[in-house]
Amino acid sequence: MSDGTRRRILELLKTGPKTAGEIADHFPHAQPTISRHLSVLKYADLVVDRREGTHIVYRLNTTVLQEWLAWLLEHFGSDDRDGEA
Repeated sequence: MSDGTRRRILELLKTGPKTAGEIADHFPHAQPTISRHLSVLKYADLVVDRREGTHIVYRLNTTVLQEWLAWLLEHFGSDDRDGEA
């Protein structure tokens, strides 16, 4: 998640599934660079893909994202030491 391009890809996929080409259209990078970022996100299980004809469509793996968010909130969430909510 430290890479801005990968964070932007996740933001794009929040609006729904997209092909690699649709994702690449939002970046100045070459298609192979975007494919490498998608591979990293796929390896991290943050996105899943499926083949539709000649295209590969990517979408968020919301189950993993929800688990990750729950973990972040548990470990780094609001701290009530000051008595504030």
